[in-house]
Amino acid sequence: MRAALFSAGWKLRCARCGRSSPVQSSGALKASPAATDPAAAPAESADAIPPAAILLVDNGSLEPRATLALRALAGRLGAALGQAVDPVSLLHSDRVPAARLGGRPAETLAPALERRARAGWNDLLVVPLFFGPGAGVTSFLPRQVFALGARFPRLRVRAARCLVDPAASADGRVAGMIADHVTAAMTGSGAPPAVILVDHGSPTPAVGAVRGHLAGQLAGRLGSEVRAVLGASMERRPGPAYAFNDPLLARAFDRPGFGEGDVIVALQFLLPGRHAGPDGDVARICAAARRRHAGLRPAMTELVGAHPGLVDLLADRAREAMAFAPLQAWPGSAP
Repeated sequence: MRAALFSAGWKLRCARCGRSSPVQSSGALKASPAATDPAAAPAESADAIPPAAILLVDNGSLEPRATLALRALAGRLGAALGQAVDPVSLLHSDRVPAARLGGRPAETLAPALERRARAGWNDLLVVPLFFGPGAGVTSFLPRQVFALGARFPRLRVRAARCLVDPAASADGRVAGMIADHVTAAMTGSGAPPAVILVDHGSPTPAVGAVRGHLAGQLAGRLGSEVRAVLGASMERRPGPAYAFNDPLLARAFDRPGFGEGDVIVALQFLLPGRHAGPDGDVARICAAARRRHAGLRPAMTELVGAHPGLVDLLADRAREAMAFAPLQAWPGSAP
């Protein structure tokens, strides 16, 4: 059996051709020996999903606060699921000295998967801590899984959906979290503020579409409480092909209506890092814009990762992914 990866988009494809099958789920994941003994591999059952090792996976950062925040979030998610959840990054975080992480080094994806496969775990569940389907989720993660599957043919890996799916327009939970943070940042000065929703920026159009989708949902939720909502990003590659990231945050303050009065920068970021956080790039750009525009009063929201509703959403994503059998072949490959 080849290694298997499950995600929402692949679920829809394979449900049409009968290659994924629903099974009963109690709504809470079964407790796993991984919480105390990673080498204790679960026995497989013919009629139920065996306990799975669960990984909460972010992109990774050289900022220690990001890894510490990921660990705290994994702990809260584990409490909601009734099973240990391990914090893992795609890349980068293993370069942070363990001394800056409480003496415990960060874990990145490839060695994390291999360590569990060698310990005998055949079922792994990856819960992506990503707003949308960037290359880390759609390319890097599958490559790591299937490279490992060549050496561990019984390995099955499911991957939950990302946090935002523009096709599921009725799901406004992430927009609701951001709206709560915008409301908390309002000064009550009387005049409605403008809002700039800012994300990292991405070379992937689908990730830009998530930002646009959230900006539209945010405008709908806030209504007359704000005077305008604009989507922006922190980074973009050069060239017209990446114009979907425009405007950059620094230039957003030059747009009409966004260079005066109260302007709330809504952070579409999950964890603190180089851009987000009290002393990150976003804060420095806001300070520079205030100096450039007389009468501008910018303010920043909390990170999405600080909202208590995020754990509920992640738990729903995990349970959803566990409720389907994993795929038996890479989507698009020959059966």
